Parts: sequence; C-alpha cells; structure tokens
Amino acid sequence: MLDVLAEPGPSTNTATPVTALAASALDGWLANAAPAQAAWVKAQGFAAKAGEAIALPGADGSIGRVLFGLGDETDPFIYGALPEKLQAGDYLLDPLPDNAKQAFLGFALGTYAFNRYKSAPVTKQVRLVLPDGMDRDEVSLVARGVFLGRDLINTPPSDMGPAELQAAADKLRQRFDAHLNVITGEDLLTQNYPMIHAVGRASDRAPRLIDLTWGRADAPKITLVGKGVCFDTGGLNLKPGNSMALMKKDMGGAAASLALAQMIMERGLDVRLRVLVAAVENSVSGNAFRPSDVLSSRKGLSVEIGNTDAEGRLVLADALAEADTQEPELLIDFATLTGAARVALGPELPPFFTKDDALANEIAGAAETDDDPVWRLPLWAPYDGWLESKVADVSHISDGPFAGSITAALFLNRFVTQTKSYVHFDIYGWNAKPRPGRPVGGEVQAVRALYGLLCRRYG
Repeated sequence: MLDVLAEPGPSTNTATPVTALAASALDGWLANAAPAQAAWVKAQGFAAKAGEAIALPGADGSIGRVLFGLGDETDPFIYGALPEKLQAGDYLLDPLPDNAKQAFLGFALGTYAFNRYKSAPVTKQVRLVLPDGMDRDEVSLVARGVFLGRDLINTPPSDMGPAELQAAADKLRQRFDAHLNVITGEDLLTQNYPMIHAVGRASDRAPRLIDLTWGRADAPKITLVGKGVCFDTGGLNLKPGNSMALMKKDMGGAAASLALAQMIMERGLDVRLRVLVAAVENSVSGNAFRPSDVLSSRKGLSVEIGNTDAEGRLVLADALAEADTQEPELLIDFATLTGAARVALGPELPPFFTKDDALANEIAGAAETDDDPVWRLPLWAPYDGWLESKVADVSHISDGPFAGSITAALFLNRFVTQTKSYVHFDIYGWNAKPRPGRPVGGEVQAVRALYGLLCRRYG
C-alpha cells in the first residue's frame, strides 16, 4: 500500500482542504471568499496557473486551506504537481474533481523520487486522504507498478545488468508464487537462442533469457516480451558519446513488461501470464558480433547484420519466436527500439504496430480511457522488401534512412507466425522534460493502457 494515500477516517477531520481552481474560475472564488482571504490571494499574486499553489492562513495561524491552480490546461495528471508544493501533512481535495481516481493517481505518481544514491535525500510525508468509495488498493497498485518500472530504468548500468534484471524478476516470483526459468550464457546456444547469445557475448556479464510464468495453466494465455539491453554501446558500430548517455534506459522494454506483470499478478487477473525478457549488454570486445555477420535464429531464419547498433530487434526476435510457439491469446512486446519512432511521434507518444484491427481499436480506447497515449503506425507491407538480403533469409535493417520504426516492426513480425493477436510497442522509456506526475527519468509508457485493457477483458 502506498503511504501517500490515506483511507477516510480520523485523518479526514484533521486534513487540510485543497481547492483546485481553473484560471477562469478564480474571480468567482475570490468574490465569494472572506475579504481577508481574498486580499491575501491577490497580494500573493496567485493566478491559478497550472501547478501553482498558495496556502491560506486559518484563524489559529495554521494553514487553513490550499488553493491549487489548474490553469486552462487539460493535463489529466496536473495533480501530480501538488506533492512538491505542499508542506508535510494530510490533505483532502475539496471539492472532489470530476475524475477523482485520475487525480489521486496523478498525485501518487507525483510523489515518486529516485533517491537510491542520495546520501541525504530530502523527504517529507505528504498524504492525500481518499473519499469514501475510492479504491485505494487499485490506485496504489497502478502507482507501485509504475514506480517499479521507473526504478529499474533509473538504476545506473553499474547496478542494472542482466543478473540484476533476473533478480527483479525473481522478486516477483517470490512475491506471487510464480515460476522462473533462466537460460544463461553458453546454454543459450545449446537451447537455441543464438541471437540473444550473439548480442550479449562480448560483455563479461552473461546474456540470458528470463522466463517468468504465473497463473492457472488453463487460463487465457497472455505473454509479455521485453527488450532488456541493460546498456547499449552500439557494439562495433559504436555510438558517439552524446548518443550513449541515456543508454541505461535501453532495458526500458524489460522494465515495462515487469511493471505490467506486477500489476497483473497483484490484481489477480485470471490469466496464464508469461514474461520473457531477453537480458543482454551490447558491448565491444574481440568476440563482438560484426556488421555483415550472418546469424542463425531460433525461428530458423538466417539474419544478415547491417549495423550492430540495431541489436534490440535481434534479441526480441529469439524471444518472440519462443513466445509464438505457445500461440498465446495476446502477445505484447515492449522495446526502446528505434530513434525513427521518436522522429515520427516524439518522446511522449509511443507508436504501436499490429495486424489485428480489433486489438488496435481496443488499445486506442484503453489509451484514451487511462490517459496513456499511444498511436498506431502501419505495418506497411511494401516496405518489407527493404529487408531483403543477398546472402541470408532477411536483413535486420534496411539500407535506407526512411521508415525505420516500420521496418523494425516488419522484421519482428517475421518471427511471429502462429499467434493471431500480437502487438509491438516502440517506446522511449524516458521523460525528457518534467511534467506533473512524470519527473525527468525512466517511464513505463503504454503499461497503464495495457493494464486497463487486460482488466476489462479478464478482471
């Protein structure tokens, strides 16, 4: 349970009320306020701008009420700006906003801080008291899942390698009585995961396939696949320094899959959950895979390497081929895969790709309902020819600068041939600019939308 959200009870009577005001509603509030309070608000220059807050003195000199500005924006997570504006204590929203659940989730997400490496982190206990009937467990569940994913991404690569991703999955195994199988190092070759091995073999931190299962064996099968490139140097196609700076987030797909898995298991959805994380470090050494190498794959396709900095789709391909053998009812992958996706849609709007139109409509609806934006891009079949190779079954990249996110998705689709409902998310995994409830740092994009979708299907 998150301690930033309090159940109604004794704390309700002592909590300080918070009144949220749109900028256009401020004059009306001032007209009805006590003259002393109205004068105080005007003297402080409070204009109800988005995220602005002002404390009003009570009769005894304590804080009697807080005014919180909504501006004229429609950011559903604007209440995420509240925690940093408030002094320690208990607060309640008075009156409740129309979408109270989203307001409380925004507030909870706004309390997140990554303090693992701070010798003296600044902390304060700020709690928001929930009204009667509000499901504290559900709001806390979602926030905890997001926090797990953020923590994993924000952890520096010195402490977040393949073994540490395995440890994160093992914590879930222990907590939810799941089953965990891990194939590591040379065993990846003997058990036919050659591309995961090839990408990770140059690192002194052994590559591995993390395989977590949970739920009734005969329940609907839901499989999540995550790209777990714990650090990406680019391999022999070495990245320049400015492009390498954020590569600790290249395991953001793994973080997203584990975050969603935690939400599913904590909610107790009646599904047979499987999580496959291809965990590697793309390093440089004498045995690193090379441009123009031809790799075998679990699917049996030979793959020509065009650029070692496009390694994520290789490890995903082996994991997806394994997932496809079980023909799950729904197969989802998350990957920080292409810069082309960012060029097309920016860092805040991840594209997704699927051949299943009904699933695409369901995802779009979930994204709107849960304020977790995504956008469908096409699996444009004519571009599939751009992946032709003269020496292998397929090249893993095209030889041109265009449609990189689409051609990556087309490549992955070659490894999913039996599963009817498969969707690929090309996420950024990072908040580049601070926004309410979304501080700069790791982010698990599309996870809340997928969780809402699964709850409506199987809850």
